[in-house]
Amino acid sequence: MMRKINGRITGVGSFLPSHRVTNADMEKLVDTSDEWIRSRTGILERRRCAADERNSDMAVAASWRAMEMANLRPEEIELLVVGTVTPDYRLPSTACVVQKKMGLVNAATMDIAAACAGFIHGLSIADSYIRSGQYRRILVIGTEKLTSVTNYRDRNTCVLFGDGAGAAVVESTEEDRGILSTFLRSDGRMAELLWIPDGGSNTPPQTFENGDGNFCIEMTGSEVFRHAVRQMGDASLQVLKMAGLEPSDVTWLLPHQANIRIMESTAKRIGIPSERVFMNIAKYGNTSSASVPIALDEVVREGKVEAGDILLMTAFGGGLTWASAAVKW
Repeated sequence: MMRKINGRITGVGSFLPSHRVTNADMEKLVDTSDEWIRSRTGILERRRCAADERNSDMAVAASWRAMEMANLRPEEIELLVVGTVTPDYRLPSTACVVQKKMGLVNAATMDIAAACAGFIHGLSIADSYIRSGQYRRILVIGTEKLTSVTNYRDRNTCVLFGDGAGAAVVESTEEDRGILSTFLRSDGRMAELLWIPDGGSNTPPQTFENGDGNFCIEMTGSEVFRHAVRQMGDASLQVLKMAGLEPSDVTWLLPHQANIRIMESTAKRIGIPSERVFMNIAKYGNTSSASVPIALDEVVREGKVEAGDILLMTAFGGGLTWASAAVKW
């Protein structure tokens, strides 16, 4: 009889820049107010990288913490998957940059451009490779320097975004725990609801000699809200069904920290009470692919997770993309 092998998260870590940008700071930049931001988003402050702080630097810092928890050396990592839409360079990948900085000499590397759902896409890829038997130890990172693509003249979006990184080590296991199921979907027909129009090969930076390019996030907020609640809710119910679980089995819902109203509505759609929804959006804002692993790191390090607990992760972002994962700790 063949033994069942799947991926288990053995280490988690996160990193947030030290510089805090409060709602009072935002009031000095655009026509907004602390009350307006709080009531509509739940955000009190967000983090911003220093001028010399790169996206890959955050990824490395989060990864060292995850690897320390997993008790792994750099040469033991066999695959590195990085979810990001704010890479250090167009070429090479951020994964290659992180590999060099950390000395992951035996790892294959790849970047995933799935926006806010990038980390969960990475978990799914890691679990699939482990189940296939190709790799045994994989490092998955969600990292974003969103302040580098934020339009600080747009009052509706600039208050949302912050910088940060989260990481997880995924290892093979034959135990009755780990990543139980994942569910990934996308719909490119609605890409323009949440996108960065310029900067790719279609409209490369060098064509904008007079500063005409728009290299910042553009979002149709009301439409994104509607799709996010429906798709994260439905994906979560689907991934629970795939794992043979019910919403009542979930110990913690770890949703993408996009907006407090989206998270509350998603939890209601799934049928999970508010006391089992982990939120840190007030401290960090929306950190895209980093938000779920940052939340995972915090809920674990705060001692809120015990062996056997069921964690439900879900995210929605540009593409449009969405994803969910069910994990038995």
